[in-house]
Amino acid sequence: MHADFVFVDEVVPGIRWDAKYATWDNFTGKPVDGYLVNRIVGTKALCEALAKAREEAAALGFGLLLWDGYRPQRAVDRFLRWSREPEDGRTKPRHYPNIDRPAMFELGYVAEKSGHSRGSTVDLTFFHLETSELAPMGGDHDLMDSISHHGAEGITPAEAENRRHLCSVMETCGFLSYDREWWHYTLKNEPYPDTYFDFPIS
Repeated sequence: MHADFVFVDEVVPGIRWDAKYATWDNFTGKPVDGYLVNRIVGTKALCEALAKAREEAAALGFGLLLWDGYRPQRAVDRFLRWSREPEDGRTKPRHYPNIDRPAMFELGYVAEKSGHSRGSTVDLTFFHLETSELAPMGGDHDLMDSISHHGAEGITPAEAENRRHLCSVMETCGFLSYDREWWHYTLKNEPYPDTYFDFPIS
């Protein structure tokens, strides 16, 4: 692993994680190239900002659950190959019900060069500290649909409020939101803005 990268759970106490691309529970339907263990990796700068975000969230009664952080370039390359494979329908209803696979790239839900590969982008959500249950957000991770956009119509007032709280916490702690995915945030002053890493998570 690069010297400036760490396992987030070793640096940010109290954070939860479920590295979706290390599991079968993702839009490709199987573990993705480069994800050899279910852990979240990121730059030290990312972890410092996440520690602040965890404190801000706790003041609102929330904890942070991370779905993805650093993403090896080989995983992004796998996404591209997968998008060109014949549709089998296994993950389409849950992750991309209203578009075809290639449209994921055309519409900006997946990129050939991902900010995740620079090590300072995270996919995350809130959970309630009191119950450990996930906060309702009006759609799950990697739902590639307009309902996942910030400001989307068709979600409940409570879900919209939770999204606003998450956005406020993350922006307060130095992150930029992504308009098409309520769960996706990139550190504003990321240390490697032009470098796309490809070491495996192991």
